[in-house]
Amino acid sequence: MDSNGQCVEWAVVGSDIGPLLLAATGEGLVSVVFHAREAVRDRAVRRLEGQLGAPLVECATGRLAEPIRRLDAYFAGEVRELGPGLTLDWTLTAGFNRQVLRELASGVPYGTVVGYGELAARVGQPGAAQAVGAAMGANPLPLVVPCHRVVESDGGIGGFGGGLETKRRLLALEGVLPQPLF
Repeated sequence: MDSNGQCVEWAVVGSDIGPLLLAATGEGLVSVVFHAREAVRDRAVRRLEGQLGAPLVECATGRLAEPIRRLDAYFAGEVRELGPGLTLDWTLTAGFNRQVLRELASGVPYGTVVGYGELAARVGQPGAAQAVGAAMGANPLPLVVPCHRVVESDGGIGGFGGGLETKRRLLALEGVLPQPLF
């Protein structure tokens, strides 16, 4: 249950980049966690309980049906964007981070990338590239809010909370990088 007494639905789903934990409140999708094998899953659930202010109770509300369908279609190459049309719960982010993540979600389409500094400038904070990097690291909705599309201005891939190999695979899926040979 979240702090409003609503059931928080969560599930671990398979994907081309490994298991993902998805969680949704009555407001919408609130969290996506990479590499959600048992230990990561358990830590993520405990962290979400603390962030949402109540124990998570596994329940079947149907809130995850559309996000799961879209993830499957994304990895199958059938859809290019995960976020449009999905209801998102922005509870786990605020202030500058929320501003940056909303700009990223709406302004950096599939198959493109943006530099940390350029994204900072887009939200009216030129020179805040490091803060943009911190916002990417704190993104509670990776994939849906595509932080894998943020790269270094010198052409470097930059960091990624899901690991650099995962970032490379996502950028290759979107045609930004070549597909691995092996």
